[in-house]
Amino acid sequence: MSQTLRIRQLEALMAVSTNGSVTAAATDLGISQPAVSRLLSDLEKSLGFQLFDRREGRLVPSQEVRYLQPSVERVLELMKQISDVSQDITQRKAGHIRIACLPGFATSHLPNVIAKFLEHRPGVTMTIEPDRPERILEWMIGEQYDFGITDSFNGHPAVESRDIDVRTVCVFPTGHELEELCEVSPTDLANAKIIHTRRDSDFFGKLSKAFQSANVKLNSHIEVRQFTAACELAVKGVGISVVSELDAVQYADNGLSYRPFKPLLSHTLSLVRPILKQPSLVTLEFIEQFQESLAPFKVGKLHH
Repeated sequence: MSQTLRIRQLEALMAVSTNGSVTAAATDLGISQPAVSRLLSDLEKSLGFQLFDRREGRLVPSQEVRYLQPSVERVLELMKQISDVSQDITQRKAGHIRIACLPGFATSHLPNVIAKFLEHRPGVTMTIEPDRPERILEWMIGEQYDFGITDSFNGHPAVESRDIDVRTVCVFPTGHELEELCEVSPTDLANAKIIHTRRDSDFFGKLSKAFQSANVKLNSHIEVRQFTAACELAVKGVGISVVSELDAVQYADNGLSYRPFKPLLSHTLSLVRPILKQPSLVTLEFIEQFQESLAPFKVGKLHH
């Protein structure tokens, strides 16, 4: 074979085989008759055998072409698939996104965002891996995941981060006397059993300082790692907690009530990704959509 075959030559071969004439093939391909003839001439030279026999005014594929046709059809079909997938990728409708997140997010806010994102992107698949912040950082540094949702992130040269301050609220069982208040302060919780995050977490430090400033003892009852666990326990009447409003709204119709907590305490979420790993277009679009989903809960916005 003297030169590399071109896809356009194979398309011309199949078009003439199907139509039996150069004229009809040119119409199907949207090119001129001389262009089709030139493509066939070059292909014949490359293959080294005759492509067509003329019978009763029609061009009929030679035996060699008949033998070759199934392979040509497979190649053209594969090229069409590649073209379709490429178009989907360009339009952010195909690809795979690997997401690492805090355990609470895997069952609260994130599924709603994913469902909306995938609604018009049938070709997009995802991997979701929940774990603690330390592990998520390791995955980002090792470029094992495309995007991470974490907290207590203190920066790393291999990781890009966008920090978002989310409002927190006081949560309690529906029907609790705190529902009568417009907002809840440490003074209102002087006799309450408090469910709170780990004592070594940044957020517990903020909460503890708020109680100290109000000269109110924080009556520690249960220590948890995630806000979702605190919400579950509050629903069951085990205690009162101050959590991210992102988590509180997930339980609003399931026996949980909440009110703004004063002083205003923010919970900082970090949206992270590896700096050196070039993200796909669909990954960047998902990150933007996820960030937009947090906008109603950011500090400075009105409470729901």
